[in-house]
Amino acid sequence: MDRLPITELVIASHNAGKAREIAALLAPYDIKTISTGELGLPEPEETGKTFAENAAIKAQAAAERSGLVALADDSGLSVAALGGAPGIHSARWAGAARDFRAAMERVERELGEAVDRSASFVCCLCLAWPDGEYRCFEGRCGGTLVWPPRGDHGFGYDPIFRPLGHDETFGEMAPEEKHAISHRTRAFEKFAAYLLPAA
Repeated sequence: MDRLPITELVIASHNAGKAREIAALLAPYDIKTISTGELGLPEPEETGKTFAENAAIKAQAAAERSGLVALADDSGLSVAALGGAPGIHSARWAGAARDFRAAMERVERELGEAVDRSASFVCCLCLAWPDGEYRCFEGRCGGTLVWPPRGDHGFGYDPIFRPLGHDETFGEMAPEEKHAISHRTRAFEKFAAYLLPAA
């Protein structure tokens, strides 16, 4: 069944920063967006064990409740010396108050004297239709963790993540610089390749 073109979709997120980034990346495709936060839809419990599973849970719930095509992003920080943690629990490390300063402090505390400071941001996008069909697209951006946090751009763990080949953290980069290389952009490149037939 032909699923394209897509002219309107729900961004399955209550995170305003993430919803803004996704909306900006979708802008060139002339796709109208609204977030589940704006619609007042509840957030489903993320019971998956991978980014892809959690993205699918969120996208399918948003599509079913809104009756529209939905796009969910499950992303997080994977730290090599912590066995991939916080990983799918990246947002949970910030607690109910979404205190990412505390989450960054926890990463630094758990790293302790570890020499390996390598980490990756991972993003899995899931596009879901109200009938239950869905497709996933994954992107990664490798880098190094720094301390103390630097910069006040972006959100989440951005101030402690310095992408490979760059001197600035995501928190120090202008939004357009971050968007050019981010894990979310790399996932979107795969998503865009899917959308191209509709362009």
